[in-house]
Amino acid sequence: MDGIELVAFQIISAVGTARSLYIEAIQAAKDKDFKKAEELIKEGETIFVDGHHAHAGLVQKEAAGEVTTLSLLLIHAEDQLMSAEGFKIVAEEFIDVYKNCI
Repeated sequence: MDGIELVAFQIISAVGTARSLYIEAIQAAKDKDFKKAEELIKEGETIFVDGHHAHAGLVQKEAAGEVTTLSLLLIHAEDQLMSAEGFKIVAEEFIDVYKNCI
């Protein structure tokens, strides 16, 4: 496995975990456990940052002139990163909705 594949797997692992935590946060809010929901969002944010930093490292290398080999794996990693970011936004909105329904 070369460097780009390792970075892609780091991104996928981190943001996949974050996305799962955001989904768990929605479930906690649905069960009216808003403290747990907020904790899960914060935990997800912390883990998401790891994936974001790995991705940012690739962007910085490319900006410095280092050519990044585009692969399906890297595209998948970027897709997962964007998906997790979207899930966070949706999770926060759901938590607010559940809070306002009480």
